[in-house]
Amino acid sequence: IIADTWRADHLGCYGSTRVKTPNLDKFAAQGTLFADAAAEGLPTIPCRRVYHTGKSVLPEAKWEPLSSNDITLAEVLDKHGVTTGFIVDTYHYFKPDYNFHRGFQSWHWVRGQETDRWKSGPQDKFDPKKHMPAHLWNKGYDANMRQYLMNTQERKGEQDYFCAQSCGVAMDWLEKNARGGPFMLWIDMFDPHEPWDAPPRFQKMYRDEYPYERCLFGYGVRNADIRPEDLPLIRDLYAAEVTFSDYCIGRLLERVEELGLADNTIIAFSTDHGTHLGERGCVQKTPALLNSCVTHIPLIIRHPDKTFAGKRVTGLVSAIDFMPTFLALLGITDYDNVDGQNMWKLATGEVPSLHDNVYTVFSRFGAIRNSDWHYFQNVRAKDPGKGPCLYDLRTDPKQQKNVIAD
Repeated sequence: IIADTWRADHLGCYGSTRVKTPNLDKFAAQGTLFADAAAEGLPTIPCRRVYHTGKSVLPEAKWEPLSSNDITLAEVLDKHGVTTGFIVDTYHYFKPDYNFHRGFQSWHWVRGQETDRWKSGPQDKFDPKKHMPAHLWNKGYDANMRQYLMNTQERKGEQDYFCAQSCGVAMDWLEKNARGGPFMLWIDMFDPHEPWDAPPRFQKMYRDEYPYERCLFGYGVRNADIRPEDLPLIRDLYAAEVTFSDYCIGRLLERVEELGLADNTIIAFSTDHGTHLGERGCVQKTPALLNSCVTHIPLIIRHPDKTFAGKRVTGLVSAIDFMPTFLALLGITDYDNVDGQNMWKLATGEVPSLHDNVYTVFSRFGAIRNSDWHYFQNVRAKDPGKGPCLYDLRTDPKQQKNVIAD
């Protein structure tokens, strides 16, 4: 299960005391939590190229389709007799010629997320200004949100929200496919990515009253237009989206239990990256501030072997380690065209560590992290962004103080 734009510190099992994530917290108690997992290439598509191929996208992390030379996890599993399914509402996968569904025996695309060009009218029925402070409006944002409002015009209830649809399709796929032998189902949810538009009952968990009947915050707002007084509302909208996503995933995990699959199925949960929520003036993922808000990712793997339940693994792991780990867990040893390592060896205690450093690249900025330090800078141009920046993780784990001058 990949959920897009999920800050690790917005999970109770990663230390949040404010954001409600009871289902993934329960899942973490049943599984193994990796405390020090890092994204490698951002944003959406570079990250997924890493996940699907096990190959690094550094040094530039280009946004580009799978190449004809790429070999995907689904293709490897298909050759080993594994039934594979791909259920997606992350619409970037299906841009022309991207081919991420290649190798899957079945795939299902839930249409309509964000600016997916699904509905084309009526254009004049919707006005994004009714759902946001006027000072955040710009023409690009208007176009983005107008598309989203058209895409959601037929929504009637929580079951029609995109992450609920994806999890519902996943439940149906499991009912039809999980009895016939080994399987791998890849669920890729765009939530809690923007627009932050959770059902009202989830929004009300974080504040009683909102300034608009349907209060939205989407992609395209300029950081320079955001005022300090906007930040509490933005944080509440994101928290509500996280809690709703947790709820949908929880329903899926309950169905796994009901189908009797929990005792012989490995389940993994992660994301592609986090987001900024006002840190140093940044809202939404910002390359110029390549700190742990975006580079630190949650990773939880539930293994049927209950000796791993509740285990917390420290030690650096990276997105490049996902595919080699999944292959190893499935006992597939004849494919080694990957750049990462089997991180499950950390859980079993076979090795004390995998990496001395992990690396993340997003646009023109690059970061390097080890157990003591996190450093980032612009690697391809002169604009320093919010860097160069060095954090001493031993004394400043929340990365509040730049000590580069020292």
